Amino acid sequence: MFDIAEQIHSLTSSLYELGMIPAMNAGKSTSLLQVAHNYEEQGQKVKLYTAAIDNRYGVGQITSRLGPHREVDVFDQDTDFLASAPEVSCVLVDEAQFLSKEQVVQLHQLAQVRGVPVICYGLRSDFRGDPFPGSAYLLALADDIEEIKNICTCGKKATMNIRVDAEGRRIREGEQVSIGGNESYRQACGRCFYTGSHA
Repeated sequence: MFDIAEQIHSLTSSLYELGMIPAMNAGKSTSLLQVAHNYEEQGQKVKLYTAAIDNRYGVGQITSRLGPHREVDVFDQDTDFLASAPEVSCVLVDEAQFLSKEQVVQLHQLAQVRGVPVICYGLRSDFRGDPFPGSAYLLALADDIEEIKNICTCGKKATMNIRVDAEGRRIREGEQVSIGGNESYRQACGRCFYTGSHA
């Protein structure tokens, strides 16, 4: 399980951290909101971002499937994280797979040059098993990577995402980005992803 206390402790040596989620529904938003709470409980100021494109619960909302939610700032392709960097103790980014290469580098510079811890949470790959560009660069630059785990319906560790239609049939082609939740996506292990036994 993702150890929040250990994560906070590790920030003394690791400024650019990635909470990478191979599969959806693993609790990344819950983890992010818990980290924000931990900082704020100690009187520290944090800055939270989510992708403007993710409007499942309303634009600018980080929402956990368990219930907690919070209004936050959004980023889009025009966001410059260095130009808009506030004086905070930590920057937290949800839906980090939607970051551009340039934005990943900006966040890396914010951590390495300005000394502001940055923790990004995002999916590793899409429904075809292809990496999101933002995720690929995050994996390359992160000082530390923590995997948040989930399980497949077969009981094995879920590492892949499957897109489904309204009837639950698997979709294998289409645009990389299609915003949706449980009605549109399922998590799967590699075996179920390749054999089609999941959906």
